[in-house]
Amino acid sequence: MNAPFHGSRAAGLRDPFTAFVCDEATADMLRPIAVEHGWSPEKVNKGGLRNAVQTLSVSASPCILFVDLSESGDPLSDINALAEVCEPGTVVIAAGQVNDVRLYRDLVASGIQDYLLKPFSPDQLRDAFANAQLTISGPRMNEGGSDKPNVAAAVIGVRGGVGASTIASSLAWLMGDKAGRSTALLDLDVHFGTGALGLDLEPGRGLTDAIENPSRIDGLFIERAMVRANDKLCVLSAEAPINQPMLSDGSAYFQLQEEIRHAFEGAVIDLPRHMLVQFPHLAGDVQVVIVVVEFTLAATRDAIRVLSWLKANAPQAKVIVVANKCLPAGQEVTRKDFEHSIERKVDVVLPFDAKAATQAAKLGQPLAKATKSTKISQPLNQLLTQTLEQGPEEEAAATGKSGSGSLLGRLGNFKSLVAKKPKEASAQAA
Repeated sequence: MNAPFHGSRAAGLRDPFTAFVCDEATADMLRPIAVEHGWSPEKVNKGGLRNAVQTLSVSASPCILFVDLSESGDPLSDINALAEVCEPGTVVIAAGQVNDVRLYRDLVASGIQDYLLKPFSPDQLRDAFANAQLTISGPRMNEGGSDKPNVAAAVIGVRGGVGASTIASSLAWLMGDKAGRSTALLDLDVHFGTGALGLDLEPGRGLTDAIENPSRIDGLFIERAMVRANDKLCVLSAEAPINQPMLSDGSAYFQLQEEIRHAFEGAVIDLPRHMLVQFPHLAGDVQVVIVVVEFTLAATRDAIRVLSWLKANAPQAKVIVVANKCLPAGQEVTRKDFEHSIERKVDVVLPFDAKAATQAAKLGQPLAKATKSTKISQPLNQLLTQTLEQGPEEEAAATGKSGSGSLLGRLGNFKSLVAKKPKEASAQAA
């Protein structure tokens, strides 16, 4: 990014990478990683920020510049001095020993890409370089603005295993590929999310960093933290250690939603159902909620509860009910009984296709991409169309009878369904 950095030298003369460090330990860590990226280890220089300013005042800036601030008495002023001698578009990664959030924010505001707190690990350094390369090679998110209305959709599975994450990744891919929107997929299952895994990507540390340091979240952080799947789709996911509880008051998730809305034309949030209880405000700003169900007794009960919760806590949202993994016969609950219990129609029905799901997993592709020519592609495209439709007519059509009836009434329908099951079983046995 680094827009504040100015200069006039020809970009064609630039080296891909140069570093200025203060100690031999940092230099020893940088050299092999530079070789991994195809850069010359001789570009790792001693002298820190002061030497960087002196050198770059008389030579072309590299594409990626690493500077060590450890010996700087006033890092912010020295970074501003560096800005005077750097080329436009130079990506600057700084390192230092001062652990201060305000300093970090000031440095980022001055135009640097990232600030690594010493001592840092080789993996942290690799992540920083990977993000820098994406910044250089990838197009800007939501570049130049758009006349398309922003659409934020939350995908919620009423039970574990109903396929909500699979549908979320497919919808995000379709939003970018079919609808031509810059799209973000935000996977809020921090420990076990599959948003990146399902797209054959490394999740990076962006989401865990955001939860641990909500004050760092801004537009630049989003641009740096998102992992790019293709020209239209970026992913923010995590695989946090399962012995590391990610404690949050929810402010980080809310800020992420805000910044993503500004940076992208569309957002798909894979929202685990337990987060509705912990952070109800997360559903308060989305335009569309996709409730993923299956035709079972447990899913029927929980669909009633989730739909009732959405009516009370997210009245602004258009609700789309998607039934996944549907068999042509032999369902635990029939579609008619299911719709009677939840007092509304199912909007989209996805057939069960084990072969297609297996193929998608093997290829590391979203289901929608791997199954373009199968029978499951049509309902997925139907889901995309309904998600992007805006207006009172579509919302009324989507909600069906949800405006009438109470939760007690729905539960009464569900209990009558449960009572009917033993009789059906006896009839079949006879």
